[in-house]
Amino acid sequence: MQINSRLKSAVLAAGIVLAFLISWELYLRHKGVTFDYDDGPELWSNSRAMVYEPADKTTVFIGSSRIKYDLDIPTWERLTGNHAIQLSMVGSNPRPFLHDLASDTNFKGKLMVDVTEGLFFSKGSISSPIEAIEYYKKRTPAQRASFELNHLLESQLVFLNKGFFSLNPLLNKLHPKNRDGVITAAEFPISFRSITFERQNKMTDEFLADTNQQVQVKNIWAFNRKNNHTPPITGKALDTIINSVKADVDKIRARGGDVIFLRTPSSGTYLIFEKKNYPRNLYWDKLLTVTRCRGIHFADYPVIDQLTCPEYSHLSPKDAVIYTQNLVNILKKEQIWGY
Repeated sequence: MQINSRLKSAVLAAGIVLAFLISWELYLRHKGVTFDYDDGPELWSNSRAMVYEPADKTTVFIGSSRIKYDLDIPTWERLTGNHAIQLSMVGSNPRPFLHDLASDTNFKGKLMVDVTEGLFFSKGSISSPIEAIEYYKKRTPAQRASFELNHLLESQLVFLNKGFFSLNPLLNKLHPKNRDGVITAAEFPISFRSITFERQNKMTDEFLADTNQQVQVKNIWAFNRKNNHTPPITGKALDTIINSVKADVDKIRARGGDVIFLRTPSSGTYLIFEKKNYPRNLYWDKLLTVTRCRGIHFADYPVIDQLTCPEYSHLSPKDAVIYTQNLVNILKKEQIWGY
């Protein structure tokens, strides 16, 4: 009798959990939530493992969030015949990724580095890249198998979106009052980004149609700028950063690889801030001069300079296609990498 009672309790508990999950899934779908993927170390490592593909058929991209939105991977692959490997990470300094690839003697490919000055020319925002790199180096067969299972489930169930529907993000939606001396930034709307398995970020149609949500993100950028009291790096500290980049670039070139720098579009008050705090001649131009690399700055090409970011910092999916088409055209016109 005791065993039957325990079995009934277990079945009842399982039924309640299953009913809750089904209801939660149906509710989220009714609200318009779509499938996407958790962009953590697991997904990043899956892409990182691809960098050894033939260099004439592959291009690796590193950077912060802009190139994740602005590079339309299907367009790139259709026009170039090259597999795009997206290793950029939102809100992060890409220099650890550059150093990781430079230190990997088996990497001999083509690398495009997107430069968002406030992140690239800084000493911070490196914890997430370092975590991803360490995870990739130490991942076990069990972790790889778990990733494949998660991939299957994430492609079918929207409630598995860890960034918005795990416990901590849900608790944040309660909007507790700030304690004295504690400042909490606003949340990004869920429709601001959807992530593909190839790690491309896209704004949803809902976000593009809702100017209130766009203003919400603009306010987050303004909040971050206002509360960042660290001045831009200059002088010897800046020289140290650029020289470290040069050392990594030289290692990749010595093995037969190559590096190109990109400056993807920004607009509005964000662009005004960047021009004021990171003058092009002192940062972008100096980077290219010291590293002896070619660079593609959006402001040099009217066809992409006129693109406007809905929230000042990233392109819409439609404009990402236009940007990618013109990026390929620029590479062809300037005879870079033989596309």
